[in-house]
Amino acid sequence: MVEFVFVIAFFLMLLLTGISFLGVLAALAVGFLVMMFAGVLVMALKLLPWLLLALVVAWIWRAVNPPRFPRY
Repeated sequence: MVEFVFVIAFFLMLLLTGISFLGVLAALAVGFLVMMFAGVLVMALKLLPWLLLALVVAWIWRAVNPPRFPRY
C-alpha cells in the first residue's frame, strides 16, 4: 500500500512541477526498474544465509552418504 501511495504522490508532484506527461511516465518507469532491482537485491541478501545453510547441509549429506553406484 505504501508503494502505491508513493507512486501516486510521485506522479502528482512531477505533474505539478510542470514536467510533461511523457517525462512523468519515463520517470515512473525508471523508478519502477530501480525499485524492482533494489527489491531483488535485498531479497537475495535476506535469503543468503538460508542458501548457504542448504549448501552446507547438502555437502554434509553427500559426505555421510556416499553414492552406492559409481557415477560415470
